[in-house]
This record gives sequence, structure tokens and C-alpha cells, in this order.
Amino acid sequence: MASTIPDPHEGTRDAHTKERAPSGGAGRIEAHGIDHIPEHERHGRPRRLFAVWAAANVTYLSLVIGGALILMGLTLAQALAVIVVGNLFWGLTGLLAISGPAAGAPSEVITRAMFGIRGNRLNNAVVGWMISVCYFALNLAAAATAAFSLVEQTGVTATTGVKTVVVLAIAALTLAIGVYGHATIVKLYLPITLALTAVFAVVAVAVVRHTDFAYAPAAPLTGTELWAVLLAGVTLIGAGPLSYTTSADFSRYLPRTASAKAIAGWTALGGFLPSVAVCSLGAFAATAVDMTDPQSGLRTVLPGWFHPVFLLALVLGTIAINALTAYSAGLALQAVGLRIRRSLSVLADGAAAVSLTLYGLLVSDFLDTVGNVLQLTVVLLGPAVAVYATDILLRRNRYDGPALTDETPGGPFWYTAGVNTAGALALGGGVTVAALCVDTLYTGPVARALGGLDLSLPAGIVVSSALYAILMRSKGLPREGE
Repeated sequence: MASTIPDPHEGTRDAHTKERAPSGGAGRIEAHGIDHIPEHERHGRPRRLFAVWAAANVTYLSLVIGGALILMGLTLAQALAVIVVGNLFWGLTGLLAISGPAAGAPSEVITRAMFGIRGNRLNNAVVGWMISVCYFALNLAAAATAAFSLVEQTGVTATTGVKTVVVLAIAALTLAIGVYGHATIVKLYLPITLALTAVFAVVAVAVVRHTDFAYAPAAPLTGTELWAVLLAGVTLIGAGPLSYTTSADFSRYLPRTASAKAIAGWTALGGFLPSVAVCSLGAFAATAVDMTDPQSGLRTVLPGWFHPVFLLALVLGTIAINALTAYSAGLALQAVGLRIRRSLSVLADGAAAVSLTLYGLLVSDFLDTVGNVLQLTVVLLGPAVAVYATDILLRRNRYDGPALTDETPGGPFWYTAGVNTAGALALGGGVTVAALCVDTLYTGPVARALGGLDLSLPAGIVVSSALYAILMRSKGLPREGE
């Protein structure tokens, strides 16, 4: 009989040598960490993934990004085209999600097949943990700013002490969802999606009434300058779906026999539809109000009674997206090699993110610096997603979950000294090419030669995918479990 007492090393041992407690339902702390999910604990249907991703993408950030496209000098039609094209990258997020049920493991473990046991620890430390904590901090700061406005509307001055309490309260709610885990997320995110949809429907009515559908900037962009802004916009939009290299984390409890097409489709639609809708609202709003300060600008077109509700929705949406981030970052911390419970790893991630947020909001402009650095994350995330997606296609989504938990030197994913050179070289090559093509905080030589065209996203993806396919095929096509 399986023990019901949580193991302090949960999610880190070989699934063949350890019995597991049931994962539990909503309202119970999830027992599993990065260990293999046995088939008898798999449940649910792919369509439930839609609400998980929709709740995390009906957000203030999407509204701001949509407005930013107009501020960059695009016409409304051009901005809407960029929004649709950039959000097509949700198709890759959907593709990655199909590996979860196939392996019965989270993305943080499945990527051992691409990078090896030791190589994947570095991958998880950077892509899985460090970037996630930075995103958590930035989103928490955005939610806190909305909450500060809400507090001041009640007549309370947002002093340093009040701000600290607000940040801690939002973080506590977020981390509670992350600690309780998968079943709680699946249960909560449908009502959250419905609530956010209702709020943003009111926003949509107010914004559309003031939209100038014939909007064009006074000095329309042309030639190379236009293409540079279009590519920058697609990269800005695409960075959102590409940041979810962990979509298998939320699909791994589905039965192995669940339809891969349904898993990919519901995941992609859950991200694509709300992102397109909310980003478009941001673009519409920018034709009528000043979106350099979105909260103040939108307040001029929203009903007075509705503004507090809108602020609450901004906080709720950020909690939803950050709970997913905290959940995956906790798994990443385990996958790095720390022998701690998943629940404790989530709290550790939260503590780091809260510290960054408080320091940035109350002491310095640190979050501005982090925000600028995150503009460069597409240089890393594009190639990382490309390697992962290519591996799924090469293996035809056949993964041996228990074998992936074998961290011994004789294991099938040890490769050479714990590193799969094909994955390391493909990722390194893609990142290098993307860095040469980037035009954000600095201008790479390729971007400079092309007059500011930033091709870092497509170049990084294509080079990493091609290199990985060639190098893995040179070893012989991987068979199931290899």
C-alpha cells in the first residue's frame, strides 16, 4: 500500500524504486514533483487545458503590448496583422504539451532527452528557473501597481508599509495556488477565465465605442523602417508563447492515450484566442487614448463604477499567470538537482521573486533593468523551444517516462559525461546566430547590416532546429526510450 506521508525527496528518485501517494484533488497539496506519473493516476480530458491557458492570457500585459504596437508607429491594420502572426507561436506551445502525457513527466524532465542529465540541469537553471523568477517579479510588480491604485481609491495612502503588505498578499495568493498544484489549477482556472472574460467584455464595449478604425500615424512607416518595426512587433508578441517551454507540466496528468491533436489544439487555442482578443483591444484603445500610461488612459473611456472592478481583474489575471510560472519554476528547481519537496521549491521561487519585486518597487529601478534584459530572452527561448519541438518530431512523441527519471551514468539519457552534445551544440548555435541578428538593447552585426531588421527569432529557431535534426540523425534516429 502506498504511503500517504509526503516524502522529503518527492519527485527526485527513480520511479521504479519508489511507491507514490495519489496526487490528490483540488484543495489538496499535490504529492508529485518531477517524478513519473503512473497511468492509474492519469485523468481528465484535453479540453480542460483551454481554461488553464486562457486564464493566464486574459491579462493587462497583453493589453499594454497591443497598445505598444500603435505607439511604435504601425497603422491599426498592421498592428492587428502583427498580433495574429505573433500569436501563431502558440502552435509551438501546443506541440510541446503533447510530450507530457506521452512521458508522464513535466517538461523539466523530458528535456533530459535533448540535453542529457547534467546538461539539462544547466538548461533548467537558466531557461526553467532564472527567467521564470524574473518574469514572476515583473508580473508581480505590474499587479502590485494596479493594487496600489485600488488601495488609494479607498482613501488609504500607499505608503512603503502598505505597498509591502500588498505585494506580500498578492504573492501569498499566487504561491498558494502554485503549492496546491495541478488539480487546484485545473479546478480554479475555468471560473477565473469566465470572470476575466466578463470583465474584458465590458472593457471591449467601452474601447470599441471610441476606436478610430481608420487610424493611421501622421507619418506612416515605409520600406526598411516598416519591416523593422513589423519584425520587432512579431518578436514582442511571440515572446509570450515562447516563454512557455513548460506546457507539458500542465498536460502530464492526462492519460497516455489522450489525443495528441486535442492536447495541442486546446493548449494552443487557450493561449491564442484570448491573447489575440486582448492585444487587439490594446491596439484599438491606442487609437483613442494615450497608452503610454494604460491605466490612466483606459480610465477615460471606462465607466467610473467599473474602474475598481477593472483593477481587480488586472490583479486576478496576473495571479493566474504567475501561479503557472511559480509552479513550473518549482519543478525546474527540483530538476536542477535540489532534493526538496515541490511545495517548498515553489515557496523558494516566490521568496526570490518577492525580494526582486520589493527591491525594484521600493529601492531602485532594478525591475526596469530586469525588464530590459528580458527583451533579450527570445534569443534563448526561441532556440530552446526549437530543439524541444524538433526532438518531439524526431521521436514521434515516444518517450519512456521511467527511463527519463534514471539519473545514473549508465542510464539511457546520460549520453557523454551527462551531456547530449547534439542538444548543446544546437542550442548554442541557435543562440549565437540569434544574438548576431538581434536589435534590442544592442544591435548585432547582422541587424546593423540589414538596417535594423531584427531576425533573431526566426534565425534562432531555424538554425537550432536544423542543427539538432542533423546532429541527432548522424547518431541514428532515436528509438523509443533513447
